[in-house]
Amino acid sequence: MTTEERIEASETRIFKAVFPNTTNHYDTLFGGTAMQLMDEAAFITATRFARKRVVTVSSDKIDFKKPIPAGTIVELVGKVIHVGKTSMKVNVEIYTEQMYCYERERAIVGDFTFVAIDEYKKPIQIL
Repeated sequence: MTTEERIEASETRIFKAVFPNTTNHYDTLFGGTAMQLMDEAAFITATRFARKRVVTVSSDKIDFKKPIPAGTIVELVGKVIHVGKTSMKVNVEIYTEQMYCYERERAIVGDFTFVAIDEYKKPIQIL
C-alpha cells in the first residue's frame, strides 16, 4: 500500500452528541473537552495510519471558529497531513450539525503531532 493510500484509509470520522454535562455556563462545549475529543480522534487516525504505538507530542494552533452549543451533533474528522521518519501530523476538524435540520458548520480546527514508539518508548520509523 502506498503512503497516499494509507493516508486515505486512515481518515477517521467520529460522531458525538453534545450534552449539558460537557458544556460551560454559556451552554457551549468546554474548550478543553473539545481538545480532548480532537486528541482522541487524532490518536485513532495516527494509529490507523502507522499501525504502531503512537503518542501525542504536541498540539499546534487550535482555532475555535464557532461555539458548539449543547444539543448539537459534532463530527470529528482526522486526516494525516504530514509523515516524517518517526512522526506524523494529523489535522482534526470539528463540524457541528443541528439535530433537527441539515445545517452544518466547521467549528474548530487544529493539528496534532504524534511519534511512533517501541516497547521501550523510544521513537521508531513509521514507514
